[in-house]
Amino acid sequence: MPDPKPSSYETAGVSLDAMDGLKDRIKAFAAMTHGPEVLDGSGGFAGLFALSGYNDPVLVASADGVGTKLKIAAQLGHFEGVGQDLVTLNVNDILTKGARPLFFLDYVSFSALDEHRLEMLIRGITWGCRESGCALIGGETAQLPGVYSDTDFDLAGFVVGVAERSLLLGSGDIIPGDRLIGIPSSGVHTNGFSLVRKVFNLDDDPAALFRPWPGLTRNLGDELMVRHRAYHPLLTPYLTHVKALSHITGGGLPGKMPASLPDDATAEFRVGSWPVPPVFNAIQKAGDIDDTEMYRVFNMGLGMVAVCDDAGARAVLAGIPDAVEVGCIVEREGHSQTKLTAI
Repeated sequence: MPDPKPSSYETAGVSLDAMDGLKDRIKAFAAMTHGPEVLDGSGGFAGLFALSGYNDPVLVASADGVGTKLKIAAQLGHFEGVGQDLVTLNVNDILTKGARPLFFLDYVSFSALDEHRLEMLIRGITWGCRESGCALIGGETAQLPGVYSDTDFDLAGFVVGVAERSLLLGSGDIIPGDRLIGIPSSGVHTNGFSLVRKVFNLDDDPAALFRPWPGLTRNLGDELMVRHRAYHPLLTPYLTHVKALSHITGGGLPGKMPASLPDDATAEFRVGSWPVPPVFNAIQKAGDIDDTEMYRVFNMGLGMVAVCDDAGARAVLAGIPDAVEVGCIVEREGHSQTKLTAI
């Protein structure tokens, strides 16, 4: 009887040699995002970033993942976009406090290392960092055989930004009569994909992603993979005109808007005052989903909502071509801090 093959990390499903071969390529991508603030860590275990130019800086941090949009990315073989999405959604979150992104770290985990997939993800993360003006200074790639199936993987990110304490956005000075200015979404963004996959039966029929769908101008997969819109470059010039910002992600308007409001205020939205991308109608019809559930799960066409006084609203509407007034702040009555009124 032949001797059994000696045990090794490789036989357990983890390839250290393959990972070593990727490290130089990952470093080259990351270097494309570096400015003089990124210090040479000389191969250490942590990234270094020198903060300067602020009188009373406050660090602002966020961590999030792309969710089950990853399943659709894997079915289509499109990975750069979700890499960009990862950066964008985290940077959008710290933008709600008026913060400028400084640096980003990623975490990617596989059952077994897929070099092509990892390189595409890191390429997308790099593009996202360059778009947002932040440095990719570190991350982690893990091989977890037994935790994921052969084709599954996970992707998470962490961003740190900074704002002057005196310029932090909040809810303290919001009053009834303030105006709600919506900045449109580009589509589904990165939330609600578990429901999307169910209503289109994508686990059992992934070929549906490559077919046209009624009401859509692109194949279903192309529509669902549209990038999460980046609001930082768009809104940064107008932050001094804004009292508060809400990034509309999981939970939709009812779930996310209250975080930007004082306890005695309600955001009243005029449903019909902004365009709703056709993809949401396609989802609603395919799943026979009621309006309440749609607005609780999806952004429904509004990716970011700003609360402004009259002068601030005029400045944002004049400066951002597709911004639209979508409602106003009213005194709170009852439990809800979000009210949806059809016009």
